[in-house]
Amino acid sequence: MAELLLELFSEEIPAGMQPRARGELERLTAALLGEADLAFEKLRSWATPRRLGIAVSGLPVRQPDRVVERRGPRVAAPEQARQGFLRSLEGLDYELCEREDRKGKILFARIHETGRPATKALAEALPAMLERFPWPKSMRWGEGEQRWVRPLHAILCLFDGEIVPFTFAGIASGRVTFGHRFMAPAAIAIDHPDVHEEALRGAFVIRDPEERERLIRDRAARLAAAEGLSVVPDEALFAELAGLVEWPVVLAGRIDPEAMSLPEEVLTVSMRQHQRYLALRGSDGRLAPRFLLVANIEARDGGAAIVAGNERVLRARLWDARFFWENDRRRRLEERLPELERVIFHARLGTMREKAERLAALAAALAPRLPGCGPERARRAGLLAKCDLVTGMVGEFPELQGIMGGHYARAQGEPEEIARAIAEHYAPQGPEDACPRAPESVAVALADKIDSLAGFFAAGIRPTGSKDPFALRRAALGIVRLVLENGLRLRLRELFREALGGYGSRFAHVEAEALGGELLEFLADRLVVHLRDTGVRHDRIRAVFGAARDDDLVRLMARVRALEAFLASEDGRNLLVAHRRAANIVAIEEKRDGRSYRGRPDPALFRQPEEERLWQAMEEARQAILGRLESEDFEAAMRALAALRRPVDAFFDRVRVNVEEAELRRNRLLLLARMQELFHRIADFSVVED
Repeated sequence: MAELLLELFSEEIPAGMQPRARGELERLTAALLGEADLAFEKLRSWATPRRLGIAVSGLPVRQPDRVVERRGPRVAAPEQARQGFLRSLEGLDYELCEREDRKGKILFARIHETGRPATKALAEALPAMLERFPWPKSMRWGEGEQRWVRPLHAILCLFDGEIVPFTFAGIASGRVTFGHRFMAPAAIAIDHPDVHEEALRGAFVIRDPEERERLIRDRAARLAAAEGLSVVPDEALFAELAGLVEWPVVLAGRIDPEAMSLPEEVLTVSMRQHQRYLALRGSDGRLAPRFLLVANIEARDGGAAIVAGNERVLRARLWDARFFWENDRRRRLEERLPELERVIFHARLGTMREKAERLAALAAALAPRLPGCGPERARRAGLLAKCDLVTGMVGEFPELQGIMGGHYARAQGEPEEIARAIAEHYAPQGPEDACPRAPESVAVALADKIDSLAGFFAAGIRPTGSKDPFALRRAALGIVRLVLENGLRLRLRELFREALGGYGSRFAHVEAEALGGELLEFLADRLVVHLRDTGVRHDRIRAVFGAARDDDLVRLMARVRALEAFLASEDGRNLLVAHRRAANIVAIEEKRDGRSYRGRPDPALFRQPEEERLWQAMEEARQAILGRLESEDFEAAMRALAALRRPVDAFFDRVRVNVEEAELRRNRLLLLARMQELFHRIADFSVVED
């Protein structure tokens, strides 16, 4: 068996593009080999800042022989057609055969094709694969028309030591690659795929990104531990650093003591966002005046000049941050409200000043519904929440919006509840982000998201497909998490109506009830996504939302859990089958008769004891279910429904619905429809999947 090696050597590939590029290379290579009928055992891709490559092992040296059938004319066709078909087979190894179909015999040719060498098949297919490589952004260079993420310098392509000859973007494939840009820039000739990784390592290139990340983590941890410190966790930054270097060298630098008076978030954002530094924390939990950087070279002076240069850059950035910190605090947050009038929230939704006033009103209205929440504290936090948008610090570091507002609120003497609510009002911003717990924080965070959803939906602006420029899905997921994780018993329709009212006459034409229903459906979509990883099936959520005209997410989730347990039982599974049978019978007969079978059946028309017993069981279950739903004892409601199993089974075993007597048939259809309605009190079983 043979091995294929393909490496594309280029200018620097952005670190964020490398993981996806590896996945695409694996996908396209596997598809190419499948189309070429070249089975393989294993493939492994890699990426560095200057190369993207893949190795495929366990390949055959030739394509397998195969037999291809080519259809010809009918046996009874004119001789001219037969001769034309034979001429098309000249030079091929074939045998003729005949097949019979409804119209007679057809001439076929079974063509024996000898498998080509794998090198030749790959040489023909690889340029087309590279041509359609889906980079998020790509470029042309020189005079060519073919594109790559950055200009290509070399293509290494070997099949068991033999060059696979092809040309892409004006570059002919060969056996040459290059080592580290500075420490080993000379060309390296690769004799065989299995020596490639070690040849690069000898030229100061670690091709495997997972190994580079592991080295960065280990060396960073050792450097930190040597000074009694620990690295601040940052999974995304570790992965990015691995994509920025081919030969990682971790070095430690110092932060000026004067800068340590800045808020911790300012320090970490300055280091991370602009310089890609790792922050360190002391045993007391506070940030240490130290940082780690990852260089791409082993300097002769041990990295002293590199560290000094990075310390100088960080000093300048933190000096700017100190200026903003001191200058911003000279004015109180409320003094910045007039400036928000010049900041547009959205052209159809008004200014940020209007947003702040709506936020204050809605947060205050929410306060009585949240235990321990002070209405005036919630109102003031909502009013000041957006004021940091016009500060110098947030202008320089947009990632700190909200967070800086909290710091400035504390600095001007606001109560901690207000400062925390301002700092946390954007949260949660993702599935991994912590959810606010303090009452005022929850009030302002909910108000911010509800206001945005109500406003954008009222304006007719909704997410479409993968596009969600105003992060409305994230806002909806935030509402779901805030409500469920804090166990809040809120009537969301009322809140959406109040939020819509905050826009005044701007959306006077919008029907609040319809908007509330649409937004609840949108929240249900996000709830499905939120619960996917917990194993709750989407059809269970849809079934409960479809049956209950309820907007209390906590109560709805309790019903979902009870429904799950019911459907997992034998009674539940059998009743689901019975419900489907009843629904199908009623739907078919309604369509055939052109009428609806909705209403109360007449017990006087029951002819068989099974009808009477089913009716009595349904009426008893109805009373029990309504009572249990009212008291929110959903498990008991499910048990009441489960009591129908025996009479339902007996009805379907012994009672014929479509009888000749019209009045009796109608009454039995009404009975089945009534059973559907009873099931619907619990959930919409029509959307439940097997």
